[in-house]
Amino acid sequence: MKRRGFFSLAWVALRDLFDQNTSFGRLAAVHVGMMAGDTLVTVSLAGSLFFSVSPTEAKSKVLAYLMLTFAPFAVVSPILGPLIDRSVNGRRIIVAVSGLSRVLLCWMMSRHLDSWLLFPEAFAVLVASKLYVVTRGTLVPEMARTDQLSQRTDSLDESGWPSTNRPVTSNKGFAGFNAQLTLLGTGAGLIMGAFGAAILKALNAASVLQFAALVFLFAGLASLRLHKASPLRQRTTATAWELAHDGVDHVEVTWGLTAMAILRFAIGFLGFLLVFGLRHQQASLTWYAWALAMTGLGSLIGLAIVTRFHGTREDATLLAWSHIVLALVAGYLAWNPSLVGQVLLSGVIGLVGAVAQPSFDSITQQHVAPGHQGRTFAKFAVRQQLLWVVGAIIPVAVAMEFTIGDGVIAVICLVTGLVYGLGRRYVR
Repeated sequence: MKRRGFFSLAWVALRDLFDQNTSFGRLAAVHVGMMAGDTLVTVSLAGSLFFSVSPTEAKSKVLAYLMLTFAPFAVVSPILGPLIDRSVNGRRIIVAVSGLSRVLLCWMMSRHLDSWLLFPEAFAVLVASKLYVVTRGTLVPEMARTDQLSQRTDSLDESGWPSTNRPVTSNKGFAGFNAQLTLLGTGAGLIMGAFGAAILKALNAASVLQFAALVFLFAGLASLRLHKASPLRQRTTATAWELAHDGVDHVEVTWGLTAMAILRFAIGFLGFLLVFGLRHQQASLTWYAWALAMTGLGSLIGLAIVTRFHGTREDATLLAWSHIVLALVAGYLAWNPSLVGQVLLSGVIGLVGAVAQPSFDSITQQHVAPGHQGRTFAKFAVRQQLLWVVGAIIPVAVAMEFTIGDGVIAVICLVTGLVYGLGRRYVR
């Protein structure tokens, strides 16, 4: 029996990360750098926009920042999505621009933390960040196919999971490769989050941004080492038929996108419900630290779950259960509220996100033509981010008790999970 489960996934992910002779390994190195840099930017902005000002002022600044987080997708989707599709090798350049541009932007932000220039600079950083997120979705199949399948067939199946002797229902898609990147990104975020918090406490937010600039420099230089697409892969650019069939109308994709977007709404809502709930109760920074730690731990547990059930459960089934699990926990806390319970709920949020996102990415990669994945991922990212922003804005703009917020999300997620899990079977 070959190794299987979460530790096998972790071993495979780390092996690929340190084996820079493979295309996917080089993409993994870029991803670690990008996620580490994004975490440092988040830590610095939390220190300058949230904790350093009064609750009222923090609310207005956070609302402005939330609007900024959606706006970049409005730029990336219509303008850069088609560009990503038209040039396979151009995707490497796009990733490099995404990383290297943030070197300058983070340095500029460190000089303008108390200036109105901070917001346009933060907007530009977010555009670059979302540009990488969209491009990465198209690069996963590209890099995985280039050499991973031919060099690692002894330990990986076709979708990037550690090989096992278990019977499987399906190995299509790239959920395993997506999960590897999620695992590496989560680990990088946890490490850099702690490191960034230490810098913030010992020095200031500007120092965190300057360190982020160095991290993005590493990521940008690493992206220049991404392998070029093979001639076979280059022929996967969009054809006329693919341009007319972007995959959005496929029932699995349409239903999956709706379920994933609603889950993003719930994650944004519950996350900011906790943040401002802790702020209103004047909780110490220790509670925030525990919430972040639980989110990271939940993400790791979620990856362990999705690894364990890969192949034996459909991606759509895992996505449906993500809703139901979140609904059950939120519903319990609505009836039995406690601050400790809300912090533990952060772990559940991390768990369901880690299970759902690789599953939905795999659904998309299975049903959308390779030559059209750039604009499709961009469209989907816009819709998911829009729902996340809407969910996050509600508890920021309207003060509410944990019981009310948890109850609302419990109902929404339970209905969504049941309708999606059962309804899609009758419309296929």
